[in-house]
Amino acid sequence: MAYISLILNPGSTSTKIGVMEDETLLFEETLRHSTEEIAKYDSIYAQKDFRKDVILSVLKDKDFDLKKLDVVVGRGGMLKPIPGGTYAVSDALLEDLKIGKQGQHASNLGGILAREIGDELGVPSFIVDPVVVDELAPVARLSGVPELPRTSVFHALNQKAVAKRYAKENGKKYEDLNLIVVHMGGGVSVGAHDHGKVVDVNNALDGDGAFSPERAGGAPSGALIKLCFSGKYTEQEVYKMFVGNGGLNGYLHTNDMRDVLKAMAEGDADNKMVFDAFIYQVSKDIGEMATVLKGKVDQIVVTGGIAYSDVVVNALKERTAWISDFTVYGGEDELLALAQGAIRVLSGEEKAMEY
Repeated sequence: MAYISLILNPGSTSTKIGVMEDETLLFEETLRHSTEEIAKYDSIYAQKDFRKDVILSVLKDKDFDLKKLDVVVGRGGMLKPIPGGTYAVSDALLEDLKIGKQGQHASNLGGILAREIGDELGVPSFIVDPVVVDELAPVARLSGVPELPRTSVFHALNQKAVAKRYAKENGKKYEDLNLIVVHMGGGVSVGAHDHGKVVDVNNALDGDGAFSPERAGGAPSGALIKLCFSGKYTEQEVYKMFVGNGGLNGYLHTNDMRDVLKAMAEGDADNKMVFDAFIYQVSKDIGEMATVLKGKVDQIVVTGGIAYSDVVVNALKERTAWISDFTVYGGEDELLALAQGAIRVLSGEEKAMEY
């Protein structure tokens, strides 16, 4: 049986939607929202009806019959920490999306809109592997400061999707493998997947681990403390240094690795130094996760937009290929990953998780 799904992926100034038949994309649209439109609403949840109207209007323009849908799937938001999987949008899950259990983010609207549209059509609604997926081993939570436990916020949707894709393409079960998954986009997350659970991963939202195009990574703690109490910066300004203006942005005033690679090719020494440091730090994170898996690594899986670059991937291989072989899945096909999560439940391959 083929399943027709409507996929909803809200961002801060856009809503990406797609309609899929099983894993085949029938069509997709990125609906842009101006700053002026978004500014009319005093909360994320208040945008719900506006975004819903835009979504339904586009589907109507495409002459798509909503009655064909078997399921509506939304991008998961800032819920409480939960294990990975596909979750039915229950009343409890819906309420935590509305209040923003761990913060306000546009992705919270994914499950909210999926539930509302799904209920109106009489079809199930799901979210899949939200960023708050937390499967950390107990030992991984200790930071050294009791008041500051390590937390799991990362590119769970894409990491889980490519890990399962690798397993499927190689005739194995995700739950039987030890994988290191490296997601490289605006943020970088490196996860240790131990037999189906991400037992350790850096908090990519706040920019822990390696620096990335927009995040500072693990800065020296002593210097950071002095910076915070210098009186020169507000809390918001310091946070922006680390999340948004850190990494490539901080050193080179660009968040696009392609700019760095182009400047390197033209002989720019500053870009070469920052590039080398990026590779150095991501490689250290890979090595760190190899020790988490006690050296038993079946594959290193590299993904995200930066993974399209052979220069980047080959540089990582130079430092870490001794750990395991590499498989590369460039980009992050979030629409497909969301559809696949729903299909696994509808087909009986997996059970829906309870929130």
